[in-house]
This record gives sequence, structure tokens and C-alpha cells, in this order.
Amino acid sequence: MNVGRLRRVWTRVFALAWPVMAEQTTRTLMRTVDVLVTAALSPAAVVAIGLADLFARFPLRIGLGLGGAAIALSSQDTGSGADANRDEAVTQAVLLAFLAGVPFVFVGLLFGEAAVGLFPASDDAVRLGGIYLAVVFATAPARLVALVAARALQGLGDTRTPMYVNVLANVVNVSLSVGLGFGLLGLPGLGVFGVGLATSTANVLSAALLVGATYRPGSPVAFAWPTDATIGAQLVRVSLPRVAEGFAAELAEFPFNALLLSFGGDVANAGFQIGRRVYQQVTGPLVRGYNVAASVLVGQALGRGETATARYEGWATAALAVTSVGVIGALLVVFADPVVAALGFGGSDAALTYAAEFAVVYGLSAPLLALFVSLSGALQGAGATRLPFVARLTGMFGFFVGLSYVAVEWVGMGLLGVYVGVFAAYAWMGLFVLVAFRYANWAGTAAGLLRERGSVDGDD
Repeated sequence: MNVGRLRRVWTRVFALAWPVMAEQTTRTLMRTVDVLVTAALSPAAVVAIGLADLFARFPLRIGLGLGGAAIALSSQDTGSGADANRDEAVTQAVLLAFLAGVPFVFVGLLFGEAAVGLFPASDDAVRLGGIYLAVVFATAPARLVALVAARALQGLGDTRTPMYVNVLANVVNVSLSVGLGFGLLGLPGLGVFGVGLATSTANVLSAALLVGATYRPGSPVAFAWPTDATIGAQLVRVSLPRVAEGFAAELAEFPFNALLLSFGGDVANAGFQIGRRVYQQVTGPLVRGYNVAASVLVGQALGRGETATARYEGWATAALAVTSVGVIGALLVVFADPVVAALGFGGSDAALTYAAEFAVVYGLSAPLLALFVSLSGALQGAGATRLPFVARLTGMFGFFVGLSYVAVEWVGMGLLGVYVGVFAAYAWMGLFVLVAFRYANWAGTAAGLLRERGSVDGDD
């Protein structure tokens, strides 16, 4: 092993990843604060936010899909020096993001409460969830634009500008969630509505600042009016599997949450929401950072025509992700009870027990999820987004939902069956992308995309 080379790659990975980690830390903190605020209001409010977020994550998944395509194209074109193609790819991705968000505005206003009412939750939880969903969906176009603009900049290797903007927006979100949720800081106490209004305000703020940062004087990106249909087609083609992957993950949550509610009620479901939130707070920022770093490094290396370098840097990023996230996951397993208590999640003893148990399961799954997310980022940088989609689809429906249902309903394992299903899903997904990155022709996929849009000569 060339230790010096590995150290250099890890140094570059960290340089790219730490701003994303910082940004995501404040983002997950914002969601954690939302859970804390609603937990102080009522158990129904916690369930309302948790169930509404199942729908609110659909715009997120579209934004991440388009953002992933923007990273792939912008990083490849940065590596190959095709600046004009890069500029048009970024502009088209931002415009597509805004248009994709518009339908959600009407869905939230017209069908918010009916959507949350699909779950067997209490009437109060359904009513509050409908309010929250309508408010958050009202700014879905801004949320998608912010996601895509941030990832376009990251594809250039600029991970700091999105960090500055999103940290500011998330701090505003947290402040408004507490202020509007409880009626503090001279603000009216609006409860769940106030928590949703805080998120919407942050969405608009981050979108405006990120678009301004993308096209500011001195930015490496210039606005390019869309003229090349090939670039638009590639954005759609690369993003669709990533969007479908995200949708599969979210759709799997519906039967999974229904399964929890069917035998554990609001208390078990609240425990799941809290336990997963604890896990996401301590590990989510790291895995997201490694995902972006892998995409950028692999995409830029492939743009330069350096397949061997792309392969090495993808493996190196995955090794760093598994090691660091695995250590944090192990600590979470050992200290699940005090961590849940220290974060201030209140409620019944049963809810706290469920929360700690779910935190243990997610802690054990942490290195496997880190493997999946980091190598998915590497494959995304190549534009090979179908492989992570297949991994996620089969993992979520085959194990997260399917195995959990069989273990609970047929074998009679209760919550233990759910824990087994969750762990098995992440184990399968991690192993799937490991094999895919080792044996699939993802470098050929990237080369084809570059030639198709004219970013490299046809004979390269």
C-alpha cells in the first residue's frame, strides 16, 4: 500500500467533505430541533412532523437527483475543461429544479391533510401534519433550486460557498422553529405551524443566496441560456435513477411506518422517529460529506481521462467513510441510552426505550450505510446512477419492509423483527454497491456521456 498516496487522497477528501459535513450538521440539527420542539408540544405533534416529512422528502429526493446529475456533469466538465458545457448544465439543472417544485405547492394546499391521513395515526396528528405539509410544500420550488445550486457548486470543487449559505439558513431555521414554536424571542407561539413556517423561510433564503452565489461576479460559472438538448437529456437521464432511488426509499417508509403504528401505536412510531433522528444527527453529516467528495473526485478524474485514479480515489473515500462512521456508530451502540437522554427527548419510558433501541440498530448499521453512500457517490460522479438505485430498491422493499413484515407478522418477533429488517437492508445495499464498483463498467458510462455532449473529442 502506498501510504503517502492514500494520505494525500484522504486529505483532499476531507478538504472537500468538511464543509459539507458542517453544513449537514446544522441541517440535521435543525431537524433535531424540530423534533425537540414538537416533542415538548405533544406526542401527536412528533408523529405529525414525522409522517408529514415522509411526503416532504419527495421534493428533497428530486432535488438530490437533479443535484447529483449536476455534480456529475459539472465535475466531469471541470476535469475536461469544457466550461461552456458546464455552464449550461448548471443553468439547465437549476431551471429544471424550479419547475419540478411547482406541483408540490398545489399538492400541499389541496391534499396535505388527506395525505397524512393515509396513516392510522390520531386525528390530532393528522390535522397537525396536514398543516405542516402545506406550509413546507409552499416553498418546494425554492428548496429544489437550493439543492441543485449547492451541488452544482460542489461539482466544481467549491464546497465552502454552499456551506456558508446553508449554515446561515439553518441557523435562521433553528431560531425561528424555537421562537415560533414556543412563542419566544418576541414571536407569536404558532406550534407546529410555526415550525413549518421556519423551514419555509429558510428554504427561500438559501435558494436566493445560492443562486446569487452561483452567478455572482467572479464566479467560475456563467448563466447560459439553454440551447443544447443533449445536456438537458443527460441531466434527466442521470437524475432519474437517483430520483427513483430516493422515491423508493420514501415509499418504503409508508408500509414500514404503518407496520410500526399497527402494533405499537404513536409511542412506538415516535420512538422510531427519535431514534433515527439521533443517529442521523451524529452520522448523517459525515456520510453526506463523503458522498459529495467521492462524486467530485471520481467525476473530475474521469473528465481528465484518468480511470485508474478515479477507481483508487473512490475506494480510498469509501475506506475513510467506513472507518470514521463505523467508530461513531460503535459509540452510539454503547452509549445509546445516555445519548437519547442527553439530547433531551422527553416522553414516556416506552418511547425512550424504543428510541434507544432504534439508535442501537442504526449504530450497528452505520459502517454499512457509509459504504453504500460513499460508493454511491463515486458511481454518481461517473453518471452510473442506476446501480445505487437497484441496490436501494431491493434493500428497502426486500429487507427494510419485506423482511420486517415477515418477521413481525409471520414469525411473531415483534420489534426485534423490525430491527433485523433494518440492519439487513443496509448490509445488502452496502455489499451491492461494493460489488458494482468493483466489476461494473461505470468508467465507460462516464466516457460515453462526455463524448455525447462534446466535452471530449470522439476519439479520446
